[in-house]
Amino acid sequence: MPESFVRIPREQPNGSLIRAIIADDERLAREKLRILLGSEPEVQVVAECPNGRQTVSAIRSCQPDMLLLDIQMPDLDGFEVLNEISSDEMPQVIFTSAYDQYAIRAFEAHALDYLLKPFDRDRLHAAIERASVEIRKSQDQDLTNRVLALLSTVRSGKRPVPQFDERLTIRTNGRVVFLNLEEIHWIEAAANYVRLNTGKDSYLFRETISRISERLNPSQFVRIHRSMIVNVAGIKELIPVNSGEYVVVLHSGKELSCSRGYRSNLQDLMGKNF
Repeated sequence: MPESFVRIPREQPNGSLIRAIIADDERLAREKLRILLGSEPEVQVVAECPNGRQTVSAIRSCQPDMLLLDIQMPDLDGFEVLNEISSDEMPQVIFTSAYDQYAIRAFEAHALDYLLKPFDRDRLHAAIERASVEIRKSQDQDLTNRVLALLSTVRSGKRPVPQFDERLTIRTNGRVVFLNLEEIHWIEAAANYVRLNTGKDSYLFRETISRISERLNPSQFVRIHRSMIVNVAGIKELIPVNSGEYVVVLHSGKELSCSRGYRSNLQDLMGKNF
């Protein structure tokens, strides 16, 4: 049975702004990166992965803001890992490698930076600063888009009544399943699909997380992360963690991460400050 990726407890560092995953098949390389990142107060390492498959799993499970990704790994190499990840769930990527011949291909894959081993503290710090700027830009742009959409509606004087889906038709294993939206507990991005989780079952549905969020009634479903949507009726409690983030706990006991960029969605929905 393959080794699972190592999830780092969220209590680890305080004041974290950047959730990071380290992916490298060399244990010593992972340890050195973890030690160097320990001096970066804005960074929290949430998982470590020794191969490509576990890296993909960790990205979807931990929803990081940044990925330090080795190129040569078992199962899937670094480029193949990125091919498995949809744009909605893609973190800022910093490639790490002992070889410089992959640099051009790395930047063609829209990597933020390319670090050569052995790692240098100052060079890593510069890459982290660049990642921090890009992450904040992404969060600010999402907020700006929501404000502009609201202003457009106000200025037009129109109050359109949106039409939202009440159920989805899913083809799976030779069957056609009619799934009522109220049965869905949470939705997560899965490459070019979304995974609809009902508690006991889950279904892959060919749609991006952004597109399906437009089809859902915002009074029933709220987006809490760029790759996660939750059914409001299933929320049991909210647990505050570092840097204004929250853990959303469902009645089933499932814990989901609400990132800072989407916290206002919960605040608007609940109509209270927390």
